[in-house]
Amino acid sequence: MHLYLLSSRVSFSPPVFWHASSSATLPFPAPATAKPLPPPSSRPAKSLNKCALECPHFQSCSGCTHELDLDRPSVVDEAAEFFSKLGVSDFTFDSSRLWEWRCRAKLAVRGSSATPLIGLYEEGTHNVVDIPHCKAHHPRINAAVELLRKGITALRILPYDEDQGTGDLRYVQMAVTTHNTSLPVSDRYKNGKVQVSLVWNTRNETSPSSEKLTALAQFLWRNGGPRSNENIIHSVWANFQTSSNNIIFGNRWRHLLGEMDLWEHVGGIDVSLAPSSFGQANTRAFDSLLWKLQKYVPRRSSVSDLYAGAGVIGLSVAASRKCRSVKCIEVNKESKLSFEKTVERLPKSLDGSISWHQADTSAEPLSWLMGSEVVIVDPPRKGLDASLVDALKTISFRNLKPMSSTDGSQVKEEKRPWVLRARESSVYVRSSTTADGPLVLPQTLIYISCGWESFKEDCKALLSTNKWRLEHAHGFNFFPGTQSIEVLAVFQRGKVANLKKKKLGKKKKRS
Repeated sequence: MHLYLLSSRVSFSPPVFWHASSSATLPFPAPATAKPLPPPSSRPAKSLNKCALECPHFQSCSGCTHELDLDRPSVVDEAAEFFSKLGVSDFTFDSSRLWEWRCRAKLAVRGSSATPLIGLYEEGTHNVVDIPHCKAHHPRINAAVELLRKGITALRILPYDEDQGTGDLRYVQMAVTTHNTSLPVSDRYKNGKVQVSLVWNTRNETSPSSEKLTALAQFLWRNGGPRSNENIIHSVWANFQTSSNNIIFGNRWRHLLGEMDLWEHVGGIDVSLAPSSFGQANTRAFDSLLWKLQKYVPRRSSVSDLYAGAGVIGLSVAASRKCRSVKCIEVNKESKLSFEKTVERLPKSLDGSISWHQADTSAEPLSWLMGSEVVIVDPPRKGLDASLVDALKTISFRNLKPMSSTDGSQVKEEKRPWVLRARESSVYVRSSTTADGPLVLPQTLIYISCGWESFKEDCKALLSTNKWRLEHAHGFNFFPGTQSIEVLAVFQRGKVANLKKKKLGKKKKRS
């Protein structure tokens, strides 16, 4: 069973508004056959306590599907066998942090003012399970939830009633930043600060209940802000949502208290994440994945980052591999602001062309593949869009078309390379480096997957035409306590057999 929310970095600041349209590597040999884990009753007694969840909510909360062997869910054996059959012998699995790993959580608020329930929906229902001592949550999230609970009760805030469509507080998003340069590196994670986003059941901040919202925000800041004994709150935001559907956030956001920007350090760069933009829940595991990914991107290469979000993957590669060009493509326009702020903190010594485009990857995917030697894809759980799979399977010089102006090639060069220019739905950071022309074809495809079943289908489709070969695969434990793993797979262009034949032919001629 699973729990669902139905909908893939201190000073006071004046309100700001914007509108949005309604997210230790352990190598091991791949086994010849997958060996399923034995039932708990047949395992040695000692193993029952090894890497166990030991969460008081496990029986009532279905957010975690298993409580034993958090370091190696059984799906890892399946993945090892799958990749072994495809000729990948270097599959590794990074177990990462097993408890207190979740740094981003969206929680429903139900119940009453006297006894508020703050947690997740039980599978198949809209019954909220209260999880105040969740072992997956970063401890600061649990502390912030407890503080919110006290505020709801003290101020008589009404939790949302779905049947009646009444109440004040519908949801809360808790996002932890562990990037505090004033602390030693070893102390930063445990001393993270929480950005609290309150989803209020009104159209905007001028509604009659806005006084309650202000009071609740001030309660959190007074009792959890920098001048409090707790000192756990980074900032407080409000989102306004009145829709009766399952979408958590509305179109309107308001910054109430604390720092405007939440910063995190992953993949060697500082990353800005607005509350409305997608952020990975497991910061430590994501950081490990980025360092691994960077090794497969040739230095000074040209890169397209599809399903890019705020461009974290593409920008980390741009900084670490000194890429000639990086294009980030994302459909959600809310990610643009975070991209711009992150770019401003990149090393000034970088000399590459960097751009972000609001576009649907499924529409004319060839236009984003052309001109790039490396393509990075990080799709939602459902996997790659069918049109993108087809484009990757069939791309060749014969079906290339002239690049449209969306690639930024017609943009006038800037005398100051690190000045951002917003043009319609794109952002460009220009430099003296010239991006590759449209006749460059992708030679490397790096696939990051959060959906194991959809990845297997996409992988088989990509390999079916012999245009791509799978060379490396790695797994990451992004969601301990579940059967979900994050996969990093590296494909190279060309058929293995043809390459071997070509090499043998050359040797024969020389002899």
